[in-house]
Amino acid sequence: MSSGPLDGSAAPKLPPAPPRRRRRPKPPPTAYDRTSGSTIELPTGHAAQVFPVASSKGFIGEAFSMDSLEFMRWAAVRYDDDRFVLVVLFTLMGSQKPGGLIETTHDDVAKALGYSRPHISRVFNVLETDGALRKLQRGRYQLNPAASLRGGLREPGTGERKRSKTGTGDRVEQLDLLRGIMEDPDAPEAFRRMAAPGVRLEARKESDGEATS
Repeated sequence: MSSGPLDGSAAPKLPPAPPRRRRRPKPPPTAYDRTSGSTIELPTGHAAQVFPVASSKGFIGEAFSMDSLEFMRWAAVRYDDDRFVLVVLFTLMGSQKPGGLIETTHDDVAKALGYSRPHISRVFNVLETDGALRKLQRGRYQLNPAASLRGGLREPGTGERKRSKTGTGDRVEQLDLLRGIMEDPDAPEAFRRMAAPGVRLEARKESDGEATS
């Protein structure tokens, strides 16, 4: 039996250890992942409810609306032969305040789009006849909340009872708005019809003796 030298010169050489990887510094938080908040101590026997407010920093301009997919498909077919209605409808959908309220006049929309007031008035009449829009008073309109609705916090209207005690306004609840429309005797019939549960939208108007599809 033979033995190698005791100084270890014949021992197999191990590969060098790989260099240590440096940890990349954690990127600073952005508007999408930054957290904020505070700790609130509640009195004994009390509980708190936390819910997300219908707002987001991720949308362009930070405001957004909730829109019915069926309504958008319906409008695309309904106004295919009168696409200026879609232009005005799109403008109104983007002009909502919380609760679907739109504070504007025919002149305001005409100026914004560069059309004459009679063109805008005609489209408003079309949308009101179809139940997508209703006039509350001069300069105040509402898109049907079953079709398009901007959420968030809104201040109660004249004569409405304020539900929130925080001073920040009331949270918009779509079902409450729809229920109120169905119970409102002054709401136009077409508007109530579109707000009714389980409504089926008719894609085309009757014309030239053709049946409504």
